[in-house]
Amino acid sequence: MYDVCIIGAGVVGMNIARQLSRYNLKVCVLERHDDVSCGCSKANSGIVHGGYSDEPGTLKAELCVKGNQMYEQLDKELNFGYRKTGSLVLAFSEEELETLKALAKYGRQNGVQGLKVINGEQARELESYLSKEVTAALYCENAGVTSPYEFVQALAENAVANGVVLKLETEVTQIQKVDDSFKLTASNGSETVARFVINAAGIHSDSIARMVGINDYHIIPRRGQYVLLDKDQNYLVNSVVFQVPTKLGKGILVTTTYHGNLMIGPNAEEIEDKEDLGTDEKTLEYIVQMARKSVPGFDMRRALKSFAGNRPVSKLKDWVIEESVVKGFINLVGIDSPGLTSSPAIALKVVDIIRNAGLLLEPNPSFAAYRKPIIQKKDNTFAGDINASEPERHVICRCEKVTEAEIIDCLHRGVPVKSMAAVSLRTRAGMGSCQGAFCGPRVKQVIARELNIPIEEVAERADGSSTLIPRAKRIAMLKM
Repeated sequence: MYDVCIIGAGVVGMNIARQLSRYNLKVCVLERHDDVSCGCSKANSGIVHGGYSDEPGTLKAELCVKGNQMYEQLDKELNFGYRKTGSLVLAFSEEELETLKALAKYGRQNGVQGLKVINGEQARELESYLSKEVTAALYCENAGVTSPYEFVQALAENAVANGVVLKLETEVTQIQKVDDSFKLTASNGSETVARFVINAAGIHSDSIARMVGINDYHIIPRRGQYVLLDKDQNYLVNSVVFQVPTKLGKGILVTTTYHGNLMIGPNAEEIEDKEDLGTDEKTLEYIVQMARKSVPGFDMRRALKSFAGNRPVSKLKDWVIEESVVKGFINLVGIDSPGLTSSPAIALKVVDIIRNAGLLLEPNPSFAAYRKPIIQKKDNTFAGDINASEPERHVICRCEKVTEAEIIDCLHRGVPVKSMAAVSLRTRAGMGSCQGAFCGPRVKQVIARELNIPIEEVAERADGSSTLIPRAKRIAMLKM
């Protein structure tokens, strides 16, 4: 019998799990994939939004601003990677200038600090490679970038270290209310019993709600495609550069990722298949053309890969975060952007909901907030070599300077790591210019040795993870 069972090991579910590990509770997390952060928590922009885009009075507006303010401390504790960069929303006409003023008004009502509307020349003083067609911009000093999948991994590791049970490859197929508890049956035949259930299943949250007879919600997958470029293009922007948002989202952005790659995207297209993570040339061409409207100078010959993520969009005006009509069953439905930014604050709200629902929350005296980093920062004094014998100096991935010691570390942290892709997402091995051509076989050897399995059993990709298709050659042929 668990006190709380969380369905979904994305950024929302794992923030809740870690927050609950602060108390003397038995908590478990059920995840259908064989790793954490396999949904849109992995495939997104990695932007920590400032909080000016959402209508005042909504949960989105309230929790985005609160969540934004929590990232600096969370990164100090968990070492997942966060950097405050500031952001610009660009206007190219008088009509769009009026939209900037409306966004600024929203932001001030939401309590966002450091907002101001500036003219085109002032914007180019901040970002010298912006288009000369930019006439004005909304500057927000509080925006930033993070590594979203590393954030979830850090939350998961810390939650597990503090007593949370993580059950991967456990897809919930049935939920039954039995007296004052719930019995959850999974596709692998396992059963889990808990007093409270938290539905943090993201794009499948509507399906989970229907398992307890709640048919009020319908999630529409909104796919966003991205292009990731090499680090030699990151000189083009310092902050996150947006265009004026539309009814489908915040539009095509140009940003530097936390680890220094240039990234453009996403588009927004409503699709039927929740598992469709494909990218296509027509959409990528559109993304390139729209990104050039903001920052014309990037070189598509330096493109590394394209990828897509599906956001869990509902037709409701705001997010659903509440105890449902089924006592003890807490729904989180339609948590789309700015869900990543808001996730730490969402967790606090859910804790309050559970407390008010009658769960006794006594502090866990052994709770430890700190989680050491996997990736060790390396400066010019780093004496690594591909032929070194010591794991701390033995470089496995030349592009990203990933050592054997870092790969070994990521395999022994309490969260099972079963594929080369999972190692890549934790260490960045294979994420550089050669996209794993050099380090792939070497990573596989380390995994096989450390997990004591035959090398042919080392999986290339995590089961069910999104497909990241290298398209550098074809993308380079798109219109410059």
